[in-house]
Amino acid sequence: MKLLRNTAIALAVGVATATTASAAGLTIAIVNNGHMINMQKVAEAYTADTGVELNWVSLEEGVLREQVTSDTATGGGQYDIINIGMQEAPIWGAAGWIEELKFGEAYDIDDMLPAMRNGLSHEGKLYAAPFYGESSMVMYRKDLTDAAGVTIADNDSWDNIKAAAAAIHKPDDGIYGACLRGKPGWGDNMAFITTVVNSFGGAWFDKDMKPQLESDEWKAAINFYVDLLGNYGPPGSEGNSFNEILALYNEGKCGMWIDATIAASFLEVDGVAYAQSPNAGNPVGANWLWAWAMAVPAGSPNAEESMKFIEWATSKEYIKAVADHADFGWAKVPTGTRASTYAYPEFQAVAGFAAAEMAAIESAAPAATDIKPYVGVQFAAIPEFPEVGSAVAQEMAAALSGAKSVDDALAASQAAADAIMREAGYY
Repeated sequence: MKLLRNTAIALAVGVATATTASAAGLTIAIVNNGHMINMQKVAEAYTADTGVELNWVSLEEGVLREQVTSDTATGGGQYDIINIGMQEAPIWGAAGWIEELKFGEAYDIDDMLPAMRNGLSHEGKLYAAPFYGESSMVMYRKDLTDAAGVTIADNDSWDNIKAAAAAIHKPDDGIYGACLRGKPGWGDNMAFITTVVNSFGGAWFDKDMKPQLESDEWKAAINFYVDLLGNYGPPGSEGNSFNEILALYNEGKCGMWIDATIAASFLEVDGVAYAQSPNAGNPVGANWLWAWAMAVPAGSPNAEESMKFIEWATSKEYIKAVADHADFGWAKVPTGTRASTYAYPEFQAVAGFAAAEMAAIESAAPAATDIKPYVGVQFAAIPEFPEVGSAVAQEMAAALSGAKSVDDALAASQAAADAIMREAGYY
């Protein structure tokens, strides 16, 4: 069974010393993104109401994935609640690594956006509840594009995106034309890169699940990516992911950013405009689909208490709690999970990105196609993908930094992916 391969991978990573949670407290592993950080403050009210102490372990995205996978696969018991996403939830649910989530009628699961519910379920059972959901889109400084006399349209061509980046690129003034992910990781640089490959008509695997990383489409997409970011991006882009680029953008250093729609909640510069993701002739898969969600490891001694917290933290009531919180308000509520959020006039008044975000989520195409014969947009929904994606991510960072040519990086990627898929028994 291929799922066993992920267990072996996790064992190889090594598990930190497990801690035993008590009924009076829950240990929660979260990604160190803005909405998750805000939750720690909002959840003080949950502890006040219930008496349940919450112990937070906040980790960078790549580290979180490694530690959570390792601990969950081996039954380490270090965490009561874990942050996972759409790649893991159905696979881990099918493997019995995480508990099925069942909530009361008041939770109103039908209010959850179908894309999120489907992506976090297996055979109709929900295994992770979305804390926030996202697709990807273009976020750009309209003052800079106007000054340069260029425009950015929905589903624009990549050639026009490059031309716009060139026009607004003023490195001597500290402004870079395009800030894009370069930090290696299957959910870091490969999230963005995969959407570029998709839009060029490429895919990770063919119908027999053989890697296709030296195809003409991959070569065209990666050469484009390296050229765009190498010429019009900030120096050291191979070290930048979401949080690093968010900081650059809010410092006024990015003219354009193509990344998670959720970033719009945290942009602090004026004059930001939004457009649907670019494509090179194939719009399917040009924008990704993801949720940072909350799950309960199987066999947790605190499963019942954990589910109660998840039910609260992903509910309509939580959205209102953030909106009513003195430090946050409607502009900081987690988005992309519930239809009801977008219906609040107060949210609409402060969320100029809302329509673009919803359009991106609704147009994301995770289903298998003739070109992309697997489920997933910026990932492939197979147990082996994190290992494949991580290996390729390192090669793409090497190509971006100039340490390797694109052709050499893709050849090494193909060899690594082929070895992993052969060992897993796909062919």
